[in-house]
Amino acid sequence: MSGPLAGVRVLELAGIGPGPFAAMLLADLGADVVRVDRPGPGSTGDPRHDLLNRGKRSVIVDLKHPDGAEVVLGLAERAAILIEGWRPGVAERLGIGPEAALARNPGLVYGRMTGWGQDGPLARAAGHDIGYIAVAGALHPIGAGGGPPQIPLNLVGDFGGGSLYLVVGCLAALLVARDTGRGQVVDAAIVDGTAHLTTVFAGLLAAGAWRAERGRNLLDGGAPFYSVYETADGGHMAVGALEPQFYAELLRRLGLGDADLPAQHDAAGWPRLRARFAEVFATRTRAEWTGVFEGTDACVAPVLSLAEARDHPHLVARGTYEDRAGVRQPAVAPRLSRTPGVPGAEPPVPGAHTETVLTEWGLGAHVPRWLGGAAVRSTQGAR
Repeated sequence: MSGPLAGVRVLELAGIGPGPFAAMLLADLGADVVRVDRPGPGSTGDPRHDLLNRGKRSVIVDLKHPDGAEVVLGLAERAAILIEGWRPGVAERLGIGPEAALARNPGLVYGRMTGWGQDGPLARAAGHDIGYIAVAGALHPIGAGGGPPQIPLNLVGDFGGGSLYLVVGCLAALLVARDTGRGQVVDAAIVDGTAHLTTVFAGLLAAGAWRAERGRNLLDGGAPFYSVYETADGGHMAVGALEPQFYAELLRRLGLGDADLPAQHDAAGWPRLRARFAEVFATRTRAEWTGVFEGTDACVAPVLSLAEARDHPHLVARGTYEDRAGVRQPAVAPRLSRTPGVPGAEPPVPGAHTETVLTEWGLGAHVPRWLGGAAVRSTQGAR
C-alpha cells in the first residue's frame, strides 16, 4: 500500500452507509482497512458493485461464537483505528466495546458512527438520514418556495455530516495517539455533523439575513440569479451568478444586457426577473445553452445526470472518474501532491482475506479452526 496513510491499520466492523464510506476514504488514502464481515450469504449482488468496500480486505468472524469477540479484540489490539456503526450499547453487549478494546490497545482510536450520538433522548432510537437532517435543521431550507422540503439524497447527513466528520475525528485522534500513546473514543453523530455544516446559516440567521420561509433567500433558490431553469428540451441549467460582474455576464449572454429589468438585489423584483430568465432559457436546448456559457464567468452549468457527469470533458481531463475492474466510479479525493492516494483493489468477496489477514496481523497461530479456510466457507454456507 502507498499513500499518506500507508502503514495505518484500520479495523472496520461491518455496517451500512456512513461507516463503510468513512473506511473507504481511509483506504483510498492508503490505510490497510480490514472489514470484519458476518458469516452468512450477505448481499446477493456482485461484490464488485459494492464500491464502499473498495481497497479493503475482508475477514469473517461470527460474533455469536464464544471465541468471536476474542478474535475481534485481537485484531483491535493490532489496529490504529477501529470503526463501528451500531446503535449505542451493541458493541458493549458483544464484548468489543471501547472499554474492552482500549484495555487491550490503549493507543486505539475507537470511531463510533451513529445517527443520534452515544447519548441523549434519541440515542437508542432507529433512524435514517432523512430524520437526522430534519432534526438538525438542514432539511427545512431545501426546496422551492411554497412546496415541501426536498430530499438531498443522503449526501448531507450520512456522508457529509456523518462519514466526513468521523474521518476528521479519527485522524485528529490518531495524531494525539501518536504523540501521547493514548487513544480515545470518537463519537461521530450525524445530527452533530449536519448541524455543524449549517454554521454559516446560523450566522446569517443571527444577523437577521436569513428568512425562515423556504425559497426566499440568496442560496436556497429564492434569488433568480442562483437557481435552476428548464431548457427547450426538458433539460436544466444551474445558474449561480452571485457577484455583480458575473451577473452582468449572465445578462449579456442571455441577451438581456440592455433590457429593462429590476436591479439584481431588489427582492421585490425577483418574481419578474425569474419569469424573464425562465422565458429566455426555454428558447434553447441544454446543449445549446452549454455552448453559450461554458468557460465563461457567468457561472452557469448544465445539470447532468450521474451517468452523464462521468463523461463531462472537464471531469474526464482531471480523471475525476476512473474504471476499476470494469466498474466506472469516482477516483480518489482529495489529491495530495507528494503522497497521493492510490486506487486500491476492487471490493472483496466477504471473507476472502481471513487467513491472510490473521497471519499478517500475527493471529494465525492463535485463532480457532472455525475461522480458517474451509471452515469459514462451510460456516457461511450453513447459515
